[in-house]
Amino acid sequence: MKEAAKVVALNSNQNDGAPPAGAGWAMLVATFGGIGRLKPGPGTWASVATVLLWALASWRIPSEARTWSTIAAAVAVTLLGIPSATRAGRVSGLKDPQFVVIDEVAGQLVAVIAVPLAWKTFLAGLILFRVFDILKPPPVRQLERLPEGIGIVVDDLGAGLYALVVMHLLLHFQLLTR
Repeated sequence: MKEAAKVVALNSNQNDGAPPAGAGWAMLVATFGGIGRLKPGPGTWASVATVLLWALASWRIPSEARTWSTIAAAVAVTLLGIPSATRAGRVSGLKDPQFVVIDEVAGQLVAVIAVPLAWKTFLAGLILFRVFDILKPPPVRQLERLPEGIGIVVDDLGAGLYALVVMHLLLHFQLLTR
């Protein structure tokens, strides 16, 4: 009887896209502290929160350490994100649950590696990342096929790399001035 109720509850969560209860730390990490529960567009909300939080944190990091700090943050989020996304996917029964947004956090951090601290660069990084995350140019879409949390997170890292390259081209050709 309890198993039947659990299946019904799990299926009802799948239908409305809400994160299932339980899974503790994994759900907290996967939803980026609950941001994945925001509607509409939880991925966009997570990207905006990431840019705002990173902008605030970056001002407190010495300039010579910012690039490595951004890389370290992206690596740490990725290393936490893969197992939490795997767990959230298993608990929800979905391959890529929409409420899992830790992948957007990792990808968004990649998009702002070594960019100047300016509102224009952070806004450009946000827009570029979201565009590449939505369009998923090759091979980003193919990365989604990787198993469980790896596929959930790595495709966003790919989108972040595309955004990073375009961002640095804009900066190099001075098309994005401070």
